[in-house]
Amino acid sequence: MPGPKFEISLAAWSMHRMFFAKEIDQLGMVDLCHELGIGGLELVNTFFPSPQYGYLKQLRKRAEDAGVKTLLIMCDAEGSMAGPERASRMLAAKNHHKWVDIAAVLGCHSIRCNTGAQEGDPDALDRCAESFAALVEYADAAGVNIIIENHGGLSSDPGWLMPLIEKVNHPRFGTLPDFGNFPDTIDCYDAVRRMMPRAKAVSAKCYDFDAAGNETKIDYPRMMKIVDEAGYRGYVGIEYEGERLPEREGILACKALLERLQ
Repeated sequence: MPGPKFEISLAAWSMHRMFFAKEIDQLGMVDLCHELGIGGLELVNTFFPSPQYGYLKQLRKRAEDAGVKTLLIMCDAEGSMAGPERASRMLAAKNHHKWVDIAAVLGCHSIRCNTGAQEGDPDALDRCAESFAALVEYADAAGVNIIIENHGGLSSDPGWLMPLIEKVNHPRFGTLPDFGNFPDTIDCYDAVRRMMPRAKAVSAKCYDFDAAGNETKIDYPRMMKIVDEAGYRGYVGIEYEGERLPEREGILACKALLERLQ
């Protein structure tokens, strides 16, 4: 009997309400993954209390003991890779170096970066390409990928994002398709299809579920067929952002839905 087409992981952001209420930290998130039978965790840089080596060793050991893989780090608030001043862009690229190093210590395959590129900026593509080429060179030496999510601004337009991926043209530079995060003017299914050939991770955004357990905003069978047809066999990360269900219940609902589609 063939195995599952993909494995299931959990984005730490799914627990952001619990985190900001000081009900859980990233060590506790490892424990929750183990408890829920989820084999991978996607970390958030702003959730780290301190990137000191002692804490990183503790986090890695906790994950290893729990049988949970730390897969990637979502990186925010490190500067714009599309800014008009080259010095500020190169500083933003350098600001990500520590997260590349931390990812390597934790055994993560990637860090997710923001572009900072906004609509109406015709030079953003060229500026981002220069910034990310510099960052990817550093990350390559550490064995870490740099991935871009559709995460607002021009990054949520695959017609802009995929030319950026092609312009940098490096095997360690790829995408993180998120089922949500697209404006209403963009077909999310077509957009994910365009992003999948360079995907190194996938984010299963979910908001709410009906009585049958189906996601109410996203056609999951259709979306996961796109993921499957692209030949993707990595982790699909639960990213629950709903308000109606408590985070734990929302995570479990998305897990059950994904398991039906494995």
